[in-house]
Parts: sequence; C-alpha cells; structure tokens
Amino acid sequence: MNRSQAKLTAGIDWPIFGMYLALVLIGIMAIFAAEYREGDDIIRNLLGQNKNWARQALWFAVSMVLAAGIWLTDSKFFTATANLLYAFGILLLLLVLAMGTGVKGSNSWLELGGFRFQPAELTKLCTNLALAKYLSSLETDFSKLRSRLIAAAMVLFPFGIIILQNETGLALVYLAFFLVMFREGLPGILLVIAFSVVILVLSALLVDKFILLYIFSGIAALVIYFSRREIRRKRSRMVLILTIWAFCSGFVMFIVPFIFTKVLKNYHVRRIEVMLGKENDPEATYNTRQSMIAIGSGGFWGKGYLKGTQTRFDFVPEQSTDFIFCTIGEDFGFAGSFLFLAIYVALLFRIIQVAERQRSTFSRVYAYGVASIIFLHLSINISMTIGLAPVIGIPLPLVSYGGSSLMTFTMLIFIMLRLDADRQMVLR
Repeated sequence: MNRSQAKLTAGIDWPIFGMYLALVLIGIMAIFAAEYREGDDIIRNLLGQNKNWARQALWFAVSMVLAAGIWLTDSKFFTATANLLYAFGILLLLLVLAMGTGVKGSNSWLELGGFRFQPAELTKLCTNLALAKYLSSLETDFSKLRSRLIAAAMVLFPFGIIILQNETGLALVYLAFFLVMFREGLPGILLVIAFSVVILVLSALLVDKFILLYIFSGIAALVIYFSRREIRRKRSRMVLILTIWAFCSGFVMFIVPFIFTKVLKNYHVRRIEVMLGKENDPEATYNTRQSMIAIGSGGFWGKGYLKGTQTRFDFVPEQSTDFIFCTIGEDFGFAGSFLFLAIYVALLFRIIQVAERQRSTFSRVYAYGVASIIFLHLSINISMTIGLAPVIGIPLPLVSYGGSSLMTFTMLIFIMLRLDADRQMVLR
C-alpha cells in the first residue's frame, strides 16, 4: 500500500470492515444456494439480473460506492444535517401513506421510475442520526422528564407511521433506540415496567381475563393487608396500590383485547396464538415448520453447499429474504450456523467497543444505535426462523435479499466508521 492509499484508509476499523464484508458475501452465497438449479447459466443470470443473488450482488456494488462516498465525507456533515435528514425520512414515510405500493400485505414501498425501495429502512438511519444529535446537544439534559419525552417522541413518531403502513416488523425495530436511551441514563425502572407489560400481555392471552381480575384483586388485598401500618402513616401508598391494580386490570380487560381485535391483523393474531400453543393452524405455522425442518435436516455438519433439499426445492417460503438463515442451517449445519452467528456476536461486541472509545456523545450514541438495530434485527429474525417468535417479516442484517436493507445497513455501519476515524474530534 503506497502512502496516498494509507492516508485514505487511515483510521478505518478493519475488524468491523472485515466482518461486514464476510456477512454480505455469506448472504450472496446463501441466496445463490437457495435459488440455484441444475443447468442454470450463472453468467447470463448475473448479466441479465434474472435472479435475486445477481441483484443482491449489484446492490452490494452500489453499497460499496455509497460506503466510499461516506468515507470521503467530513464527519461534521452528519451532525449538521441530522435533523434535516430526519425530516426527510418522515416526509418519505408520509408519502408512503399517500402513494405507497402494497407488497405482501404491507403498504410500505415507494416506486420511482421502476426503482422500488422501502423508506422505513432508510428512516432508521435518519432517526439514529437525529437522536444522536439531540442527546449530544448542550441544551439537552437527559435527566429531565421533558428531554426524555422528546427523545421518545422522536422514536415513536416514525414507529406510529410505519404501523399505519402495516409493516409491524420494521416498526418494532425502532424500539431498539430505547436501548440507546438506557445507556444514556433512562431509569432502569422503565425497563422493569416494559417487561411487566410483556408479562401482562402474555397472561391476558393465556389466562381468562376474569380469572386474572380475581388474581390481581387478591394480590392487591394481600398487599394492603400486610402494608396496613405503612398505609395509615402514608395514604399515598394506598393510592399507588389501587392505581397499579386498576392499570393491570384495565390492561388485560380492555387494552389487550382492543389491540388484538382492532390493531393487529388477523394473520398476526393467528401466528401469536399458534406460537403460544393456543391454536393449531397449519397455514399460520407453515413457514416456520418448513424452516425448522430445513435447519434440523442439516444436522451437525450440514448437507454441504448447494446440496440442501428443503431450500433448493422451494419447501421454505421467502427463503432468500426472511428465512435465509434456514439455507445456512441446512447447508452448513449446527457448526456452520454457530460460526455464522459468532460473526454477528463479534461484530456487536466490536461496535460496542468502538462506541465506548468515542470522545463525542454524538458518535457514542450513534454507534450504540447501530448495535441496537443490528441486535434487534438479528434476535427477531433468528427467533422467527426457529419458532420462538411469530413471523413478522424482519430481514437478517446484510444477509437477507433486499436492496433497501443492504444499503441502509451499509450506510449505518460506514457512517459509524467515519465518525470513529475522527473520534478525537468533539462533534455536536
């Protein structure tokens, strides 16, 4: 490498760059394995862009151009344009509501001159930049309730618009930004409350609501009885107990039924009920069952590359996108899947290391945002393919087929690398 090349690449975090390349190339190989049939003309498919793997290779080339452009950009550009980019992302989401194209039940795509993309993917990047900008501002005191509410609103606003587009899976990813807020000082009690709400939802789905009402009332009565001395000294304790009782009772009696009858789609409800064992619906579980069969058939060492039968003969739906992991599981088995997931874990730990060495709050918050987004995508997608979560359509980062997803994750990672290269600067 000559001196000019060394100067151009100075500061780049090579471990992250290497893991990024490894995941993208594994993704293209897995998509190829899912689509390849005996007698396919590989060169013709590549030049004619007739297959998803060929299109993914093209998106990778485009992503590399974007990455190079980001690497040559001054880091101050991202702080200066963060709020403008957030506004642009929100505008795109609103345009989808007005003129979006429907694909497989969701109305979350924009089509411009034959080019189709999903603004919800890009807006993750915009939201991450805007949140980093807000939390690094000198005027922001994140210990104050007002600042926390503003940060939450910045996340929940695009979340709500995406829900209206029937794209529940991608909307859930925006909740990853609350993990960033916990790192920046959001009280841990809110995390306890969030887990409690999840338990209430599961209880409402698994137990009769009137039985739950009796249970809550009994618990409240026991707490009041054993706390009667404290209640005499401090009447507000009684108000707190009754408020918690009223919230839990109202939540399982009214809010959960409303969400499951008026907000969620029927197929979402069926998938959740099947996952909890409340319903045996072969149609709702078909994708997951085929995915689990494919992964299980790989055994410990796998059947070998291009030798998987479940994926190559189209038993697994969406095997190039949401269920790409089952192709890896069948071809490379438990051993290959373990090594594959180890790359993700190493990438996440390295990003956290990068985040913690930043001098600038903006860079640290942004890097934690990247880690949180990748973590949530990875967790939900893998859980979905092995039957631990309902099928909600979340791609595997850098691996699943999709130009919008690949370009967004590329930009997320390379902006972080650019900020890290300038980590001695204080950015706001």
